[in-house]
Amino acid sequence: VQLQASGGGLVQPGGSLRLSCAASGSIFSIDDMGWYRQAPGKQRELVASITSGSSTNYADSVKGRFTISRDNAKNTVYLQMNSLKPDDTAVYYCNAVVLTTTFRSSYWGQGTLVTVSS
Repeated sequence: VQLQASGGGLVQPGGSLRLSCAASGSIFSIDDMGWYRQAPGKQRELVASITSGSSTNYADSVKGRFTISRDNAKNTVYLQMNSLKPDDTAVYYCNAVVLTTTFRSSYWGQGTLVTVSS
């Protein structure tokens, strides 16, 4: 199983970006999916998560600005980021709890850099 993240880049404060993360491989189904971020010198933190039933959870710092969604047919999770702030600058990682025919495990994408700067 592999997770491929994309969509990062440089954006000005107040701007928007949309991250995508597609899972591929021998997948039976996917449980929770989520986005985490790690800023320089800081620990990785949860940004947002979404269950297989599309229940969502957000870090307080991004509530009202970020929206997580998923397309189960495409095994893809998205993160729409609006009103971006310099404090949102970080490497963003996607995560998925994947069920194959034989086991259940957590997988990480490779990370995509988001830089918010004027």
